Formats: sequence, C-alpha cells, structure tokens
Amino acid sequence: MNYSDLALKVLVAKERGIITSKADFWKNYINECDFLEKISNDFSFNEKLEELQLALVDDRSMDGFICYYDDDFPVINKKVTKNSEKPFLLFYKGDISLLSDLNKNVAVIGCIDPTENIINRGRRFVEKLIEQDLVVLSGLALGCDTVGHQVSVENNKKTIAVLPSRLANILPVENRELANNIVEKGGLLITEYYKEPKNKYEAINRYISRDYLQAMFSKSVVLIASYQQGEGDSGSRHAMDAGYRYGLPCYAMFNIATDKNSPHFGLNRELIENKKAQILLPSSVLDIVHTQNYSLTKELSLF
Repeated sequence: MNYSDLALKVLVAKERGIITSKADFWKNYINECDFLEKISNDFSFNEKLEELQLALVDDRSMDGFICYYDDDFPVINKKVTKNSEKPFLLFYKGDISLLSDLNKNVAVIGCIDPTENIINRGRRFVEKLIEQDLVVLSGLALGCDTVGHQVSVENNKKTIAVLPSRLANILPVENRELANNIVEKGGLLITEYYKEPKNKYEAINRYISRDYLQAMFSKSVVLIASYQQGEGDSGSRHAMDAGYRYGLPCYAMFNIATDKNSPHFGLNRELIENKKAQILLPSSVLDIVHTQNYSLTKELSLF
C-alpha cells in the first residue's frame, strides 16, 4: 500500500470530521501548515491514525492513495472555480502516473444504452484516438464508457476509469472484470471514496462528482451519444457542462443526415446548437492531439 504520512493524516482528518467537505478543505486547509496545526489540537488523532494504519495493511482493494499535499497529486485545472468540485484525496489501483500529464487524457463519454451503430462509430473514434497515443478516460459505466475502455484494453493501451464507488465495491458490477483488465493492461482506477455512501442522496452526488472529475482530469471531452434532459441518463450532461465551464474543447458526435431525429443524440444536438460543443469530425482527432491546455500544467518556479 502506497501513501504518504500526510495523505494518511488527511484521510484520518476526513474520517474524524475535521475536514467536513471538499469546500471546507479548499477554504481552510489549502496550506499544509494550517492543516497540521489543526490536527495537532486533536488529542485522540494519533490513536485513530494507528487504527487506520493497521486496517490498511489488509486492504487489497487498492494500491494506495494520494492527497493534495503530495507531489504526485494531479493538477487541478485553473479554471475550476467551485471548491465543492475539487478533489483533495484520491484512492487508486494501477498506474497513478497517468494523472501526471493531463494533456494526454481525453474524456470519452455517453449513454448507457447505445445502439449497435453508435457502438461501432464510437469504437472507430476511440481507435483513432489511441493510435495517437492519447489516453481514453471514462467512468466505467455501461454503454459508451465501456466502449472507450474496452477498445483501449483490446489494443493493449492504457485507459483511466473514474469511479463513483470505492475500489472495494466497484460499480457497475457488470464491469468489474473490465476494471481488472484495465489494471492488468497498465491502466488506472481512481476514486474519491473510501467508504460506502451514507444515504441515497450521497450516492447520487457521487455519480455527479465522478462526471466532474472526468472533465477535470482531461484536456478535451468527447460525447459519443446521449439523451436530452428528462429523456434518459444525464451523467453525460454533467461531464459536458463541466468541460465547457473548465474551458476545454468539447466535441459531440453528430451526423445531421442520420442523427437529427434520434433521441440518442438529443444532448449532442442541443450542445452543438448552443455552441457548447463542436461537431466531431475526422479532423477533430488531430485538433485534440495538438491541444495543449496550460491550465492543466504545474506552475514552475523561476528561481
């Protein structure tokens, strides 16, 4: 199990309720010294730390976890303005270095019930992406997410799955074998969650947070197919909205000759009409390749 002393302390602080939320962390503990001073006043902190340390010894579900204070924590896109959307603690299985250069990652998302035609179109696009040594990042959901991950695995390419669940209880259950294959091929499973949700409301919000992270850890977001709000699953809507707000190039697959009246492409059509996404063209792959988002790079000191 890989984790720093600081990451363990952050996890304990979260478990003890010292850090109450992501917004609380980014408001009060962005400075490491402020965090250490806060936990120094908790007299039972070390007892809980030792208890958790012992529990982690037997945890085989993950390879480790990292916190914001760690050097290998991914860059937070500088255009993410809501503290409630920024992660500060991540649990992982696989190659965590895949988050060291977010300009190599492309989020590929979509509905959970694509038609055979949509699957084939999605596969062809993903094949073009990975030919350019880009890393497909998605949410391990059924349907279009599965296409992105599966094509990568089949071609011995690394892929990243952002989970709405803890690593000890990967969801959806149907994709647990795929999750194992992702790690075996050198890819990465990543999540913000160490424990099960306390209620249905928290469980739903975890899916939304997962959708935000897909955009946050990528340089571009590509929508294969999805419904308009109220007509089907809406996870894609959250990820596309986040990508737009984070200043990322967003693309949506759409052929006006075949997709205009298809409910599967309702969200695609809406985003294109509202100029929140560009139509995905054959030339878009090279546009994505050449995109270099400086909001995703670490600031280097001049001294």
